[in-house]
Amino acid sequence: MQPSLAAQRWADSSVSAIAAGFLAVLVSLAGPLAIFYQAAQAGQMSNEMFASWVWGITLGAALAGIILSWTLKAPIITAWSAPGTALLIPLFPGLSIHEAVGAYLTASLLLLAIGLSGGFERLMSHVPRGVASGMMAGILLPFGLNAFKGMSTLPLLVCGMLAAYLIFKRLYPRYSVVLLLAAGIAIAALTGQTHLGGVHLQLVTPQFITPEWSWSSTFSLALPLVLTTLSGQYLPGMAILKGAGYDVPVRRVVVVNSIASFITAFAGGITIAIAAITAAMCTGRDAHEDPSKRYVAGIANGVFYLLAGLCGGSVVMLFAALPKELIVTLAGLALIGPISANLAQVANAPEREAAVLTFLATASGMTFLGLGSAFWGILIGMAAHRLLRPAI
Repeated sequence: MQPSLAAQRWADSSVSAIAAGFLAVLVSLAGPLAIFYQAAQAGQMSNEMFASWVWGITLGAALAGIILSWTLKAPIITAWSAPGTALLIPLFPGLSIHEAVGAYLTASLLLLAIGLSGGFERLMSHVPRGVASGMMAGILLPFGLNAFKGMSTLPLLVCGMLAAYLIFKRLYPRYSVVLLLAAGIAIAALTGQTHLGGVHLQLVTPQFITPEWSWSSTFSLALPLVLTTLSGQYLPGMAILKGAGYDVPVRRVVVVNSIASFITAFAGGITIAIAAITAAMCTGRDAHEDPSKRYVAGIANGVFYLLAGLCGGSVVMLFAALPKELIVTLAGLALIGPISANLAQVANAPEREAAVLTFLATASGMTFLGLGSAFWGILIGMAAHRLLRPAI
């Protein structure tokens, strides 16, 4: 008698795969969630609203990751868009949370249409890789710069975290962000900068947010969010899966993630997509020697996301109990990898001048006609690419 599908999945489980899924969640909570917390602070959101955001993004990532990993039998690691979250910070508080949710819904529907049409590859073929990387590098650069600004207020904490980052990156590169979070909390506690006594287990109560649509939020958030999700997460994420030997259908991955994004947007959850950084933790030999059994890491990742979402109130209390400098430094150092990777793409791009113009315009934080720098950066970069490319 053939074992049931559930029994086969259970038989394929291993400590290493489950640990890989857990580590991927820890890295997401240690790094990208810090950016999300910064966005909540920029938007002057309450802790209850931020907890609802956490519930939305973790639930969306959990459902999409479990469904895709289970059905495709591949380690599909999903997460919210960290570069997309970075778009929020310069837009808040001028942009309302209701307009942000409207932009999330617009972005999820556009991504769903792209997924259903199979037009992902065709769409991205019109945006040069260097230009897309220039936009992403411009979005992320301020976070890297802000990592050192706390030196004037809490020098011991920032210097200690920088030293810890270098040591952990040298000795334990795979766990450096998680260890950096632990080191930052330890340094802050030893110097009396934390208020951890008030942290306790608290389940989250999701809040329904009525969406509002505007042209400004569509062009400043929704469209750049689609582009950053496609270029910053789907492109590298699918490349990581393919490089590890997993030839999964792109259309199904985009469709499932887009549906999850649409559902959880009403609670404040931003776009869900394939993870890039944490995906590498679950697709290699450390997850399992047998590639056909690494999908368990994707399922475990989703389960741990569910647990984190249910305890979203505790996650919020933890962030509120930590000094702002710790969060800002953690976010900046955690993004050094993506920043350097995108800058390398800019430097090596055939359309280097267009890519640099995109980077500078985006990093400037400019606003014009109510539209943000990410939109103008990609527009300027595309125009430069068209005008400056050699005539054939």
